[in-house]
Amino acid sequence: MKRLEHKVAIVTGGSRGIGKAIAKAFLDEGASVVVTSRRQTAADAAVASFQHSNAVAMACDVSEYAAVERVVLETIERFGRLDVLVNNAGVAEAYQRIIDAPLEAWYEPIDVNLKGTYHGCRAVLPHFLRQGKGKIINMAGAGSGDSTSDNTACISGYAASKAAIKRLTFSLSQEYKNSGVEIMLLNPGLVRTEILGLHKPTDELRQRADAFEIIRDIFAQPPSVAAELAVKMASDWSNGKSGLYLSALSKWRAQQLLWSYPIRRWLGKIDKTEY
Repeated sequence: MKRLEHKVAIVTGGSRGIGKAIAKAFLDEGASVVVTSRRQTAADAAVASFQHSNAVAMACDVSEYAAVERVVLETIERFGRLDVLVNNAGVAEAYQRIIDAPLEAWYEPIDVNLKGTYHGCRAVLPHFLRQGKGKIINMAGAGSGDSTSDNTACISGYAASKAAIKRLTFSLSQEYKNSGVEIMLLNPGLVRTEILGLHKPTDELRQRADAFEIIRDIFAQPPSVAAELAVKMASDWSNGKSGLYLSALSKWRAQQLLWSYPIRRWLGKIDKTEY
């Protein structure tokens, strides 16, 4: 039996990158999956690429609570249940010092990443509590680490949103401890996606381009690594583990990638695929 057989999941921001990889992994493990994107056409394209009858596309701007609530209700109406929510939708502001960017640039990751995650949790919790079970997977990122070396200069809006998502996740996991609802945090690590902003480099990013590219070459991994962890968290494996934190770039994994980098570079094995 597949690990997510008969489960129904919503993956926000599931039309590309990490979200798309998670949605595909869930489908491969037997789940029915609602893929959301701000644009219906983007969600439709992702679902078409899966070629799977249990995938459904829905437009949703997660910064609007009514839109998130609508997706939750329509999912339950369509499938008769909902078991898993992955609050994956996320954006980052352009790589700039705070006074060089417009106010709206800083607001957007707060609206999408933080408010979107809160909206998702708020919309599904009443349903999960009524049925006595459910899984919420929130996404960590740069800014949510404990080390002062977690350098997030020039993306302070994104970093602030991820730090707050971490605290929100652990706060809610305590609020609903022993309720049967698991509220968890997943760090997908460094993945070559559009959110990194390299398709529209700023002057600040151009100055750091060489160093940043080396960091990507060393630590970037395909989104399938995070997707496999998401499957574990969505499965019965995580029962009773509310407050669980898993990272695709653990300290051990980061050291392994760092040590293997000279060999991978010498062999021409650096994966530069963009997701």
